[in-house]
Amino acid sequence: MPEFSYKAAKRDGALTEGVLDAPSEAIASSRLRSQGLVVITLNSTVATASSRGGPAFGKNQVLSFTTELAVLLRAGLPIDRAMKVLIDMAPSAAAGQVYQDILTMVKGGKGFSTALAQKPELFDEFYVSMIRSGEASGNLAAILARLAGQLEDAKQVRSSVVSALIYPAILAVVSLISVLVMLGFVVPQFEMLFADMGEALPLVTELVIAGGEAIKSNGIYLAVLAGLAVYGVKRWLKTPKGKAVLDDRLLKLPVFGKVVYKYEVARFSRTLGTLLESGVSVLHAIKIATETVSNDVIRGSLDTLAPAVKGGGRVSQALADSGDFSPMMIQMVRVGEESGQLGDMLLELARVYDDEVSAGVKRSLTLLEPILILGMGGMIGFIIVAILMGILSVNDLAM
Repeated sequence: MPEFSYKAAKRDGALTEGVLDAPSEAIASSRLRSQGLVVITLNSTVATASSRGGPAFGKNQVLSFTTELAVLLRAGLPIDRAMKVLIDMAPSAAAGQVYQDILTMVKGGKGFSTALAQKPELFDEFYVSMIRSGEASGNLAAILARLAGQLEDAKQVRSSVVSALIYPAILAVVSLISVLVMLGFVVPQFEMLFADMGEALPLVTELVIAGGEAIKSNGIYLAVLAGLAVYGVKRWLKTPKGKAVLDDRLLKLPVFGKVVYKYEVARFSRTLGTLLESGVSVLHAIKIATETVSNDVIRGSLDTLAPAVKGGGRVSQALADSGDFSPMMIQMVRVGEESGQLGDMLLELARVYDDEVSAGVKRSLTLLEPILILGMGGMIGFIIVAILMGILSVNDLAM
């Protein structure tokens, strides 16, 4: 029978953990709840292992913290006792220290949202505003659950994009290495054969031989030069001008440009919809949601929303006036405004665009993969043909 390791909290906040035999995860969870325990984590012992000295506190830890805290608060534990439970079950020393810092500030009289705001590198303005709205409404557990859902959705979209890019990235690296190996190690083997031919060699053969010689003789210098070039480009792209140029070019890419646009709009819509559903004011929510957009071109178009709404205008009209957003987005926002369900409509728009982003990434990679394969084959084929032409020229001279 499968075994499940669990961590749970008793009604008094005391933490307990152990291993339970059960036919399935659902039955294991039901048995623990019947004992009056609040299940925090429940995993198959085959698939999990934890380490107290584990990774630094990052995005995944923020998601775990949000989910687990929501569970504890829904069970009726006060915030300070819930934080103590999280400290006891912290997956790493870094996480335990973050939890302890937050608990110390809460015990010192600061609000929970204020304590989180002291760590902006972990909890951004969107996160803090959600928590603040939960404190104001007295429904912090529900807000944490909604926030965890939003973070999980964002993680899924991000993971699907990264996973889809792994194979093309590997293919591109293999292609580059294959060409360098051909030029740096294979081509130089034919230099002696072609040494006495001089100008009788075909032009393409001379170019390939020259390329091979350059890599063989100056490979280290070329690698350093390439590294410096990459470093310089990365530094330039971090400047406002460089980032603006890159963001503009990304949106103009065939096929992939639409994916970038929908990804950014989905992120904005999800953030704005979640904030509105949590009771944050429209104007403040728009400002926070706009800051979550990383593309400068799209964010520049969204910057007109806050002034328009502050002046008494509608979000849908401001989107239409910018001329940079799709009719579907404008219509869905307009319907949401007219029905009083703007938050719901924005979340639905985010779900639609998330699905289209996933489909768009797959479609883009379907085109990219054969291009990379053909490119690699073409370059290697060019080198082989050049060598063969040189060999045929040698034979012609010998005859």
